[in-house]
This record gives sequence, structure tokens and C-alpha cells, in this order.
Amino acid sequence: MRLMFSAAALVAASAVLAADEPPPSPEQQARTLAKQFVGQLKPQLKQAMDQGGPAMAVTVCAEVAPTIADNLSAESGWTVKRVSLQPRNSGRAQPDQWEQAVLYDFNRRQAEGEAPARIAFGEEVDGQYRFMQAQGVEPLCLLCHGKGLSDEAQAALDKYYPDDQATGYSLDQVRGAISLSRDL
Repeated sequence: MRLMFSAAALVAASAVLAADEPPPSPEQQARTLAKQFVGQLKPQLKQAMDQGGPAMAVTVCAEVAPTIADNLSAESGWTVKRVSLQPRNSGRAQPDQWEQAVLYDFNRRQAEGEAPARIAFGEEVDGQYRFMQAQGVEPLCLLCHGKGLSDEAQAALDKYYPDDQATGYSLDQVRGAISLSRDL
């Protein structure tokens, strides 16, 4: 009997404590969404690379990545996108002035030795919370973003991204960022 009372008291106390927890901060929300984006895209890229090489991976980036960003945006109320100083898709990845300044700062931080996975920045700007999480170049990325691409990779890039600027990277460089924003 005592055990049942103690368990009931514990459940009631947990409910009260949970009700008192503040909602996640805008930064926490943005970090979570950035992780979700990467968590959904990366396995699909790896699978595409395993099944069809760089050409199939380029297809995933061209067709699946924008859908993931659009779905996360619709579900969360945030605007989720990828941006770069060397955009692959100039229609979707061109940074605005704020994003461009943050990307230059990310490049500086990486050059000073900070790991891209740890590079992020967020702040309130004109009634919005804006957040960016750097995307670093990993070994798999080099097959489509590195130097000396295979003919297969280059042909796929030419097909999907005729204005591609996102090549020539080296391991651990900042390739771009996931950019998130929402009205406060």
C-alpha cells in the first residue's frame, strides 16, 4: 500500500515539475530543428551514395533536401533553409546580408581552429530570432564538393545545378550553414 502511495506521489510530483518547465528557448528550438534536418538528410545521402554513387547523392540533395527543409518549416513555424557563400543552388541557397556576415564569421572561426560541428550563432534581428548552424565538409561530402570530381559527379552537378559554385572544398571547411528564422 505504501509503495502504491509513493508511486502515485512521484507521478503527481513529476507532473507538477513538468508543468513548471519553461518552453524551450528559440535557440534550443533552432538547434533541435537543425539536428532534425541533418538527421533526416544524412542517412538518405549515405544510402544514395552506397546504391548509386555521387550521381544519386546529387539527386538526393537536389530533390530531397529542399523537401526536408520545406516540411520542417511547415511543421515548426520556422523558416528552415541551407545557405552558402558558394551556393550550389542559387535559387534556394543564396544568403541574405545577415546570413552572409554570419558565414564569413563562421569561416573565420573555422580558420582559427574551431570545429565546424561546434560553430553556430543566433540572435534577435528585426523582430525575428535568427540562428545558423555551420555545415562542415566531411569525407563523404568531398565526392561532390571537393576538388577533382569524377566525371559522373560532374555530369550530375551540371544537370541539376548549372550555376554550381559549391566545389573545391577541403575536409573540415565550412561549406555553408543551416539557417533558421521565426518571428518572435
